[in-house]
Amino acid sequence: MGEHKGRTTLFSGAEQANLRAASPLAVRMRPRRLDEFVGQQHFLGPDQLLTRMLEADRLSSLIFYGPPGVGKTSLAAVIANRTKATFSSLNAPAATVQDIRRIIAQARDRLATSGARTVLFIDEIHRFNRAQQDVLLDDVESGVLILIGATTENPFFSINSPLVSRSTVFRFELLGEQDILKLLDKAITDVERGLGRYDIEAARDALKFLAVMCDGDARKALTALEVGVFSQRARASGKNGKDKPTKIKFNLDVAKESIQQKTIAYDGTGDTHYDLASALQKSMRGSDPDAAVYWLARMLAGGEDTRFIARRIAVCAAEDVGNADPMATVLAAAAVQISEFVGLPEAQLALAQAAVYVACAPKSNASSSAIWKAMSDVKNEPIRRVPKHLKDSHYRAAKKAGIGADYKYPHNFKDGFVPQRYLPEEMEKEYYVPTDRGHEKNMKRYLQMLQSLIEESKHGQGSVVQKD
Repeated sequence: MGEHKGRTTLFSGAEQANLRAASPLAVRMRPRRLDEFVGQQHFLGPDQLLTRMLEADRLSSLIFYGPPGVGKTSLAAVIANRTKATFSSLNAPAATVQDIRRIIAQARDRLATSGARTVLFIDEIHRFNRAQQDVLLDDVESGVLILIGATTENPFFSINSPLVSRSTVFRFELLGEQDILKLLDKAITDVERGLGRYDIEAARDALKFLAVMCDGDARKALTALEVGVFSQRARASGKNGKDKPTKIKFNLDVAKESIQQKTIAYDGTGDTHYDLASALQKSMRGSDPDAAVYWLARMLAGGEDTRFIARRIAVCAAEDVGNADPMATVLAAAAVQISEFVGLPEAQLALAQAAVYVACAPKSNASSSAIWKAMSDVKNEPIRRVPKHLKDSHYRAAKKAGIGADYKYPHNFKDGFVPQRYLPEEMEKEYYVPTDRGHEKNMKRYLQMLQSLIEESKHGQGSVVQKD
Protein backbone atom coordinates (compact mmCIF):
# COMPACT_ATOMS: atom_id res chain seq x y z
CA MET A 1 0.00 0.00 0.00
CA GLY A 2 1.23 3.53 -0.58
CA GLU A 3 0.47 7.23 -0.81
CA HIS A 4 1.75 9.92 -3.15
CA LYS A 5 2.37 13.65 -2.57
CA GLY A 6 4.26 14.60 0.56
CA ARG A 7 4.86 11.02 1.72
CA THR A 8 8.12 10.48 3.59
CA THR A 9 10.03 7.68 1.87
CA LEU A 10 12.08 5.04 3.63
CA PHE A 11 14.59 4.91 0.76
CA SER A 12 17.10 7.38 -0.67
CA GLY A 13 17.03 8.45 -4.32
CA ALA A 14 19.80 5.98 -5.20
CA GLU A 15 18.04 3.16 -3.40
CA GLN A 16 14.78 3.92 -5.20
CA ALA A 17 16.67 3.88 -8.51
CA ASN A 18 18.05 0.44 -7.64
CA LEU A 19 14.56 -0.81 -6.84
CA ARG A 20 13.25 0.50 -10.17
CA ALA A 21 16.15 -1.10 -12.04
CA ALA A 22 15.30 -4.47 -10.49
CA SER A 23 11.69 -4.22 -11.59
CA PRO A 24 10.52 -6.26 -14.60
CA LEU A 25 10.45 -4.50 -17.97
CA ALA A 26 6.64 -4.46 -17.93
CA VAL A 27 6.69 -2.45 -14.67
CA ARG A 28 9.45 -0.07 -15.78
CA MET A 29 7.65 0.69 -19.05
CA ARG A 30 4.38 1.70 -17.44
CA PRO A 31 3.20 5.03 -18.87
CA ARG A 32 3.86 8.17 -16.86
CA ARG A 33 1.56 10.48 -18.80
CA LEU A 34 -1.71 10.11 -20.63
CA ASP A 35 -0.03 10.59 -24.03
CA GLU A 36 2.14 7.53 -23.31
CA PHE A 37 -0.85 5.32 -22.57
CA VAL A 38 -1.69 2.84 -25.35
CA GLY A 39 -5.13 1.42 -26.16
CA GLN A 40 -8.63 1.87 -24.71
CA GLN A 41 -9.48 4.62 -27.17
CA HIS A 42 -13.18 3.94 -26.70
CA PHE A 43 -13.02 5.93 -23.46
CA LEU A 44 -9.57 7.59 -23.61
CA GLY A 45 -9.65 8.93 -27.16
CA PRO A 46 -10.22 12.59 -28.04
CA ASP A 47 -13.47 13.89 -26.56
CA GLN A 48 -14.18 10.55 -24.85
CA LEU A 49 -15.63 10.47 -21.33
CA LEU A 50 -12.57 9.70 -19.22
CA THR A 51 -10.40 12.08 -21.25
CA ARG A 52 -12.88 14.88 -20.56
CA MET A 53 -12.99 14.03 -16.85
CA LEU A 54 -9.19 14.17 -16.60
CA GLU A 55 -8.90 17.37 -18.63
CA ALA A 56 -11.41 19.08 -16.36
CA ASP A 57 -9.86 17.50 -13.24
CA ARG A 58 -13.39 16.51 -12.26
CA LEU A 59 -12.76 12.90 -11.43
CA SER A 60 -15.60 10.81 -10.00
CA SER A 61 -15.25 7.33 -8.56
CA LEU A 62 -14.24 4.82 -11.24
CA ILE A 63 -14.17 1.06 -11.68
CA PHE A 64 -11.70 -0.32 -14.22
CA TYR A 65 -12.84 -3.72 -15.43
CA GLY A 66 -11.02 -6.00 -17.87
CA PRO A 67 -8.52 -8.83 -18.41
CA PRO A 68 -4.95 -8.75 -17.06
CA GLY A 69 -2.23 -6.80 -18.82
CA VAL A 70 -4.41 -4.19 -20.56
CA GLY A 71 -3.53 -1.12 -18.49
CA LYS A 72 -5.87 -0.88 -15.50
CA THR A 73 -3.14 -0.34 -12.90
CA SER A 74 -1.07 1.71 -15.34
CA LEU A 75 -3.93 4.10 -16.00
CA ALA A 76 -4.49 4.50 -12.26
CA ALA A 77 -0.81 5.48 -11.93
CA VAL A 78 -1.17 7.99 -14.78
CA ILE A 79 -4.15 9.51 -13.00
CA ALA A 80 -2.09 9.64 -9.80
CA ASN A 81 0.59 11.65 -11.57
CA ARG A 82 -1.93 13.94 -13.23
CA THR A 83 -4.54 14.68 -10.58
CA LYS A 84 -4.24 17.43 -8.00
CA ALA A 85 -5.62 15.07 -5.37
CA THR A 86 -3.54 13.00 -2.97
CA PHE A 87 -3.23 9.43 -4.23
CA SER A 88 -3.38 6.38 -1.94
CA SER A 89 -3.39 2.73 -2.94
CA LEU A 90 -4.38 -0.61 -1.46
CA ASN A 91 -4.14 -4.18 -2.68
CA ALA A 92 -7.43 -5.82 -1.77
CA PRO A 93 -6.14 -9.28 -0.79
CA ALA A 94 -3.69 -7.76 1.72
CA ALA A 95 -5.82 -4.86 3.00
CA THR A 96 -7.97 -4.82 6.12
CA VAL A 97 -10.94 -2.76 7.27
CA GLN A 98 -8.53 -0.87 9.56
CA ASP A 99 -6.43 0.11 6.53
CA ILE A 100 -9.51 1.48 4.80
CA ARG A 101 -10.68 3.40 7.87
CA ARG A 102 -7.22 4.92 8.33
CA ILE A 103 -7.15 6.24 4.76
CA ILE A 104 -10.73 7.53 5.06
CA ALA A 105 -9.85 9.37 8.29
CA GLN A 106 -6.80 10.96 6.64
CA ALA A 107 -8.88 11.89 3.58
CA ARG A 108 -11.56 13.51 5.75
CA ASP A 109 -8.97 15.53 7.72
CA ARG A 110 -7.23 16.58 4.50
CA LEU A 111 -10.49 17.73 2.92
CA ALA A 112 -11.54 19.64 6.06
CA THR A 113 -8.20 21.43 6.62
CA SER A 114 -6.98 22.16 3.09
CA GLY A 115 -9.83 21.30 0.74
CA ALA A 116 -7.61 18.70 -0.98
CA ARG A 117 -9.30 15.53 -2.19
CA THR A 118 -8.00 11.97 -1.97
CA VAL A 119 -7.96 9.31 -4.67
CA LEU A 120 -7.92 5.75 -3.34
CA PHE A 121 -6.86 3.08 -5.82
CA ILE A 122 -7.84 -0.48 -4.84
CA ASP A 123 -6.37 -3.25 -6.97
CA GLU A 124 -8.41 -6.47 -7.25
CA ILE A 125 -11.33 -4.78 -5.55
CA HIS A 126 -13.51 -7.85 -6.19
CA ARG A 127 -11.44 -9.58 -3.50
CA PHE A 128 -12.95 -7.25 -0.87
CA ASN A 129 -15.81 -8.90 0.98
CA ARG A 130 -19.18 -7.17 1.33
CA ALA A 131 -18.33 -5.65 4.71
CA GLN A 132 -15.10 -4.12 3.41
CA GLN A 133 -16.90 -2.69 0.38
CA ASP A 134 -19.65 -1.26 2.58
CA VAL A 135 -17.07 0.70 4.61
CA LEU A 136 -16.39 2.78 1.48
CA LEU A 137 -19.99 3.63 0.61
CA ASP A 138 -20.73 6.76 2.63
CA ASP A 139 -17.41 8.47 1.96
CA VAL A 140 -17.50 7.67 -1.76
CA GLU A 141 -21.02 9.07 -1.99
CA SER A 142 -20.18 12.21 0.02
CA GLY A 143 -17.04 12.86 -2.04
CA VAL A 144 -14.54 12.43 0.80
CA LEU A 145 -12.90 9.72 -1.33
CA ILE A 146 -12.55 9.33 -5.07
CA LEU A 147 -12.41 5.57 -5.55
CA ILE A 148 -10.61 3.85 -8.43
CA GLY A 149 -11.17 0.11 -8.28
CA ALA A 150 -9.50 -2.36 -10.65
CA THR A 151 -10.98 -5.81 -11.24
CA THR A 152 -10.75 -8.68 -13.69
CA GLU A 153 -14.26 -9.83 -12.78
CA ASN A 154 -17.57 -8.38 -13.88
CA PRO A 155 -18.26 -5.63 -11.30
CA PHE A 156 -22.01 -6.01 -11.72
CA PHE A 157 -21.66 -9.46 -10.14
CA SER A 158 -18.56 -9.17 -7.95
CA ILE A 159 -18.99 -5.69 -6.39
CA ASN A 160 -21.81 -4.37 -4.22
CA SER A 161 -24.54 -2.77 -6.32
CA PRO A 162 -24.56 0.44 -4.19
CA LEU A 163 -20.82 0.87 -4.80
CA VAL A 164 -21.19 0.26 -8.55
CA SER A 165 -24.06 2.76 -8.73
CA ARG A 166 -21.81 5.43 -7.17
CA SER A 167 -19.07 4.83 -9.75
CA THR A 168 -18.48 5.05 -13.49
CA VAL A 169 -17.53 1.66 -14.92
CA PHE A 170 -14.96 1.57 -17.73
CA ARG A 171 -14.52 -1.74 -19.52
CA PHE A 172 -10.96 -2.37 -20.75
CA GLU A 173 -10.54 -4.37 -23.95
CA LEU A 174 -7.62 -6.58 -24.98
CA LEU A 175 -4.89 -4.58 -26.69
CA GLY A 176 -4.67 -4.88 -30.46
CA GLU A 177 -1.64 -6.20 -32.34
CA GLN A 178 -0.56 -2.69 -33.35
CA ASP A 179 -0.85 -1.50 -29.74
CA ILE A 180 1.46 -4.30 -28.57
CA LEU A 181 3.96 -3.59 -31.37
CA LYS A 182 4.03 0.07 -30.36
CA LEU A 183 4.85 -0.92 -26.77
CA LEU A 184 7.55 -3.37 -27.87
CA ASP A 185 9.18 -0.76 -30.13
CA LYS A 186 9.16 1.75 -27.31
CA ALA A 187 10.71 -0.77 -24.89
CA ILE A 188 13.53 -1.55 -27.34
CA THR A 189 14.45 2.10 -27.90
CA ASP A 190 13.85 3.60 -24.43
CA VAL A 191 17.27 4.11 -22.85
CA GLU A 192 16.06 5.27 -19.43
CA ARG A 193 13.47 2.62 -18.59
CA GLY A 194 13.63 0.07 -21.39
CA LEU A 195 16.29 -1.85 -23.29
CA GLY A 196 17.64 1.06 -25.34
CA ARG A 197 21.10 0.91 -23.77
CA TYR A 198 21.67 -2.44 -25.48
CA ASP A 199 22.45 -2.90 -29.17
CA ILE A 200 19.36 -4.87 -30.18
CA GLU A 201 18.54 -5.99 -33.70
CA ALA A 202 14.89 -7.04 -33.50
CA ALA A 203 13.31 -8.78 -36.49
CA ARG A 204 9.86 -7.49 -37.35
CA ASP A 205 8.39 -10.96 -37.68
CA ALA A 206 9.68 -11.79 -34.18
CA LEU A 207 7.92 -8.79 -32.66
CA LYS A 208 4.74 -9.58 -34.60
CA PHE A 209 4.90 -13.12 -33.27
CA LEU A 210 4.97 -11.81 -29.69
CA ALA A 211 2.14 -9.39 -30.47
CA VAL A 212 -0.04 -12.26 -31.70
CA MET A 213 0.90 -14.85 -29.10
CA CYS A 214 0.39 -12.57 -26.09
CA ASP A 215 -3.35 -12.27 -26.90
CA GLY A 216 -3.62 -8.58 -26.07
CA ASP A 217 -1.69 -8.84 -22.78
CA ALA A 218 1.06 -6.19 -22.77
CA ARG A 219 2.70 -7.61 -19.64
CA LYS A 220 3.12 -11.00 -21.30
CA ALA A 221 4.63 -9.50 -24.47
CA LEU A 222 7.11 -7.27 -22.61
CA THR A 223 8.15 -10.13 -20.33
CA ALA A 224 8.82 -12.37 -23.33
CA LEU A 225 10.88 -9.60 -24.98
CA GLU A 226 12.95 -9.13 -21.83
CA VAL A 227 13.57 -12.88 -21.49
CA GLY A 228 14.62 -13.15 -25.12
CA VAL A 229 16.95 -10.14 -25.08
CA PHE A 230 18.75 -11.07 -21.86
CA SER A 231 19.10 -14.74 -22.77
CA GLN A 232 20.67 -13.74 -26.12
CA ARG A 233 22.92 -11.24 -24.36
CA ALA A 234 24.13 -13.93 -21.96
CA ARG A 235 24.89 -16.31 -24.83
CA ALA A 236 26.71 -13.65 -26.82
CA SER A 237 28.83 -12.64 -23.82
CA GLY A 238 29.67 -16.27 -23.16
CA LYS A 239 30.88 -16.80 -26.72
CA ASN A 240 33.16 -13.76 -26.54
CA GLY A 241 34.44 -14.70 -23.12
CA LYS A 242 33.97 -11.08 -22.16
CA ASP A 243 31.17 -9.03 -20.71
CA LYS A 244 31.33 -6.27 -23.30
CA PRO A 245 28.66 -4.62 -25.50
CA THR A 246 27.53 -7.13 -28.11
CA LYS A 247 24.84 -6.92 -30.77
CA ILE A 248 21.79 -8.82 -29.57
CA LYS A 249 19.77 -10.49 -32.33
CA PHE A 250 16.14 -11.02 -31.44
CA ASN A 251 14.75 -13.15 -34.26
CA LEU A 252 11.68 -15.35 -34.69
CA ASP A 253 13.33 -18.42 -33.20
CA VAL A 254 14.31 -16.46 -30.09
CA ALA A 255 10.80 -15.05 -29.83
CA LYS A 256 9.32 -18.56 -29.99
CA GLU A 257 11.68 -19.78 -27.28
CA SER A 258 10.86 -16.77 -25.10
CA ILE A 259 7.11 -17.11 -25.00
CA GLN A 260 6.85 -20.83 -25.72
CA GLN A 261 3.24 -21.93 -25.71
CA LYS A 262 0.33 -19.60 -26.31
CA THR A 263 -1.72 -19.29 -23.14
CA ILE A 264 -5.47 -19.32 -23.63
CA ALA A 265 -7.03 -16.81 -21.26
CA TYR A 266 -10.03 -18.52 -19.71
CA ASP A 267 -11.99 -17.93 -16.54
CA GLY A 268 -14.00 -21.04 -15.81
CA THR A 269 -16.46 -19.23 -13.54
CA GLY A 270 -16.47 -15.65 -14.81
CA ASP A 271 -17.39 -13.69 -17.92
CA THR A 272 -15.24 -15.72 -20.32
CA HIS A 273 -17.01 -18.91 -19.30
CA TYR A 274 -20.48 -17.49 -19.91
CA ASP A 275 -19.58 -15.39 -22.96
CA LEU A 276 -18.08 -18.35 -24.82
CA ALA A 277 -20.98 -20.62 -23.87
CA SER A 278 -23.35 -17.96 -25.17
CA ALA A 279 -21.37 -17.57 -28.40
CA LEU A 280 -21.38 -21.35 -28.95
CA GLN A 281 -25.12 -21.67 -28.47
CA LYS A 282 -25.97 -18.61 -30.54
CA SER A 283 -23.74 -19.84 -33.38
CA MET A 284 -25.52 -23.23 -33.40
CA ARG A 285 -28.89 -21.49 -33.25
CA GLY A 286 -27.79 -19.20 -36.08
CA SER A 287 -26.84 -22.19 -38.29
CA ASP A 288 -23.14 -21.30 -38.54
CA PRO A 289 -21.12 -24.51 -38.10
CA ASP A 290 -17.77 -22.74 -38.57
CA ALA A 291 -18.44 -20.30 -35.73
CA ALA A 292 -19.80 -23.11 -33.56
CA VAL A 293 -16.61 -25.15 -34.00
CA TYR A 294 -14.41 -22.12 -33.30
CA TRP A 295 -16.13 -21.27 -30.01
CA LEU A 296 -16.11 -24.96 -29.11
CA ALA A 297 -12.34 -25.01 -29.69
CA ARG A 298 -11.90 -21.90 -27.54
CA MET A 299 -13.73 -23.56 -24.67
CA LEU A 300 -11.82 -26.82 -25.01
CA ALA A 301 -8.43 -25.10 -25.28
CA GLY A 302 -9.26 -23.03 -22.21
CA GLY A 303 -9.89 -26.15 -20.15
CA GLU A 304 -13.69 -25.99 -19.95
CA ASP A 305 -15.40 -29.05 -18.51
CA THR A 306 -16.56 -31.24 -21.43
CA ARG A 307 -19.74 -32.09 -19.52
CA PHE A 308 -20.69 -28.41 -19.42
CA ILE A 309 -20.08 -28.09 -23.19
CA ALA A 310 -22.09 -31.24 -23.90
CA ARG A 311 -24.97 -29.92 -21.81
CA ARG A 312 -25.02 -26.66 -23.76
CA ILE A 313 -25.15 -28.56 -27.07
CA ALA A 314 -27.96 -30.77 -25.73
CA VAL A 315 -29.94 -27.74 -24.56
CA CYS A 316 -29.54 -26.08 -27.95
CA ALA A 317 -30.64 -29.25 -29.74
CA ALA A 318 -33.85 -29.39 -27.70
CA GLU A 319 -34.54 -25.65 -27.58
CA ASP A 320 -33.57 -24.45 -31.05
CA VAL A 321 -33.88 -27.53 -33.28
CA GLY A 322 -36.56 -29.45 -31.47
CA ASN A 323 -38.92 -31.45 -33.67
CA ALA A 324 -37.63 -29.91 -36.88
CA ASP A 325 -34.95 -32.60 -36.61
CA PRO A 326 -35.43 -34.92 -33.60
CA MET A 327 -32.10 -36.63 -34.38
CA ALA A 328 -30.29 -33.50 -33.14
CA THR A 329 -31.37 -34.24 -29.57
CA VAL A 330 -30.45 -37.91 -29.99
CA LEU A 331 -26.97 -37.01 -31.27
CA ALA A 332 -26.50 -34.43 -28.52
CA ALA A 333 -27.46 -37.00 -25.90
CA ALA A 334 -24.91 -39.37 -27.41
CA ALA A 335 -22.26 -36.63 -27.20
CA VAL A 336 -23.05 -36.21 -23.50
CA GLN A 337 -22.51 -39.91 -22.91
CA ILE A 338 -19.43 -40.23 -25.11
CA SER A 339 -17.68 -37.18 -23.63
CA GLU A 340 -18.31 -38.59 -20.16
CA PHE A 341 -17.12 -42.05 -21.16
CA VAL A 342 -13.95 -41.37 -23.20
CA GLY A 343 -12.77 -37.95 -21.96
CA LEU A 344 -10.32 -35.68 -23.79
CA PRO A 345 -8.82 -35.53 -26.31
CA GLU A 346 -11.22 -37.95 -28.06
CA ALA A 347 -14.33 -36.31 -26.57
CA GLN A 348 -13.75 -33.27 -28.77
CA LEU A 349 -14.68 -35.38 -31.82
CA ALA A 350 -18.14 -36.28 -30.51
CA LEU A 351 -18.71 -32.72 -29.28
CA ALA A 352 -17.70 -31.27 -32.66
CA GLN A 353 -19.95 -33.73 -34.51
CA ALA A 354 -22.93 -32.84 -32.33
CA ALA A 355 -22.29 -29.08 -32.51
CA VAL A 356 -21.97 -29.17 -36.31
CA TYR A 357 -25.11 -31.30 -36.64
CA VAL A 358 -27.13 -28.95 -34.45
CA ALA A 359 -25.83 -25.93 -36.39
CA CYS A 360 -26.76 -27.48 -39.75
CA ALA A 361 -30.18 -28.84 -38.68
CA PRO A 362 -33.44 -27.03 -39.52
CA LYS A 363 -34.55 -24.88 -36.61
CA SER A 364 -37.75 -24.71 -34.59
CA ASN A 365 -38.37 -23.55 -31.05
CA ALA A 366 -42.06 -24.50 -31.19
CA SER A 367 -41.77 -27.19 -28.51
CA SER A 368 -39.66 -24.87 -26.34
CA SER A 369 -42.21 -22.08 -26.70
CA ALA A 370 -44.97 -24.54 -25.83
CA ILE A 371 -43.46 -25.46 -22.46
CA TRP A 372 -42.54 -21.84 -21.68
CA LYS A 373 -46.15 -20.74 -22.26
CA ALA A 374 -47.57 -23.68 -20.33
CA MET A 375 -45.21 -23.06 -17.39
CA SER A 376 -46.26 -19.42 -17.34
CA ASP A 377 -49.92 -20.41 -17.18
CA VAL A 378 -49.29 -22.93 -14.42
CA LYS A 379 -47.47 -20.33 -12.34
CA ASN A 380 -49.74 -17.36 -13.01
CA GLU A 381 -53.26 -18.76 -13.49
CA PRO A 382 -55.54 -20.76 -11.16
CA ILE A 383 -54.59 -24.42 -10.92
CA ARG A 384 -56.99 -26.52 -13.01
CA ARG A 385 -58.29 -29.90 -11.94
CA VAL A 386 -57.67 -33.01 -14.00
CA PRO A 387 -60.88 -33.93 -15.93
CA LYS A 388 -62.68 -36.90 -14.39
CA HIS A 389 -62.28 -39.15 -17.45
CA LEU A 390 -58.49 -38.61 -17.46
CA LYS A 391 -57.89 -39.45 -13.81
CA ASP A 392 -56.21 -42.67 -12.72
CA SER A 393 -58.80 -45.42 -12.46
CA HIS A 394 -56.55 -48.32 -11.41
CA TYR A 395 -58.10 -48.90 -7.99
CA ARG A 396 -61.39 -50.43 -6.85
CA ALA A 397 -63.09 -47.29 -5.57
CA ALA A 398 -62.53 -45.43 -8.84
CA LYS A 399 -65.28 -47.26 -10.72
CA LYS A 400 -67.88 -46.50 -8.02
CA ALA A 401 -66.93 -42.82 -8.21
CA GLY A 402 -67.23 -42.83 -11.98
CA ILE A 403 -63.57 -41.96 -12.41
CA GLY A 404 -62.28 -42.86 -15.86
CA ALA A 405 -65.65 -44.19 -16.96
CA ASP A 406 -66.02 -41.84 -19.91
CA TYR A 407 -62.45 -42.23 -21.17
CA LYS A 408 -62.18 -43.41 -24.78
CA TYR A 409 -59.16 -45.53 -25.62
CA PRO A 410 -57.80 -44.09 -28.94
CA HIS A 411 -56.52 -47.45 -30.21
CA ASN A 412 -60.06 -48.78 -30.22
CA PHE A 413 -60.92 -46.30 -32.96
CA LYS A 414 -60.07 -45.95 -36.62
CA ASP A 415 -56.79 -44.06 -37.23
CA GLY A 416 -55.89 -44.53 -33.55
CA PHE A 417 -57.70 -41.30 -32.73
CA VAL A 418 -60.97 -40.24 -31.15
CA PRO A 419 -62.09 -36.69 -30.35
CA GLN A 420 -62.23 -36.12 -26.62
CA ARG A 421 -61.16 -33.34 -24.28
CA TYR A 422 -57.73 -33.48 -22.69
CA LEU A 423 -57.45 -29.92 -21.32
CA PRO A 424 -59.70 -28.85 -18.45
CA GLU A 425 -63.16 -27.70 -19.58
CA GLU A 426 -62.55 -24.04 -18.84
CA MET A 427 -59.26 -23.90 -20.79
CA GLU A 428 -58.93 -23.02 -24.47
CA LYS A 429 -55.21 -22.99 -25.14
CA GLU A 430 -52.88 -23.66 -28.06
CA TYR A 431 -49.35 -24.12 -26.78
CA TYR A 432 -47.68 -26.07 -29.55
CA VAL A 433 -47.67 -24.36 -32.95
CA PRO A 434 -45.45 -26.41 -35.30
CA THR A 435 -43.50 -24.76 -38.10
CA ASP A 436 -43.14 -25.74 -41.74
CA ARG A 437 -39.45 -26.62 -41.30
CA GLY A 438 -37.87 -30.06 -41.37
CA HIS A 439 -39.71 -32.98 -39.78
CA GLU A 440 -42.03 -30.59 -37.97
CA LYS A 441 -43.94 -29.88 -41.17
CA ASN A 442 -45.05 -33.55 -41.14
CA MET A 443 -46.23 -33.16 -37.56
CA LYS A 444 -48.11 -30.03 -38.56
CA ARG A 445 -49.88 -31.86 -41.38
CA TYR A 446 -50.82 -34.71 -39.05
CA LEU A 447 -52.25 -32.32 -36.42
CA GLN A 448 -54.22 -30.55 -39.16
CA MET A 449 -55.67 -33.89 -40.27
CA LEU A 450 -56.71 -34.68 -36.70
CA GLN A 451 -58.29 -31.26 -36.37
CA SER A 452 -60.36 -31.93 -39.47
CA LEU A 453 -61.59 -35.17 -37.89
CA ILE A 454 -62.59 -33.23 -34.79
CA GLU A 455 -64.48 -30.70 -36.88
CA GLU A 456 -66.27 -33.49 -38.77
CA SER A 457 -67.30 -35.15 -35.51
CA LYS A 458 -68.68 -31.84 -34.24
CA HIS A 459 -70.91 -31.66 -37.32
CA GLY A 460 -72.09 -35.24 -36.88
CA GLN A 461 -70.39 -36.62 -39.96
CA GLY A 462 -69.04 -39.53 -37.90
CA SER A 463 -65.78 -40.20 -39.72
CA VAL A 464 -64.14 -41.34 -36.49
CA VAL A 465 -65.63 -44.75 -35.77
CA GLN A 466 -64.88 -47.54 -33.30
CA LYS A 467 -63.09 -50.62 -34.59
CA ASP A 468 -65.03 -53.87 -34.89
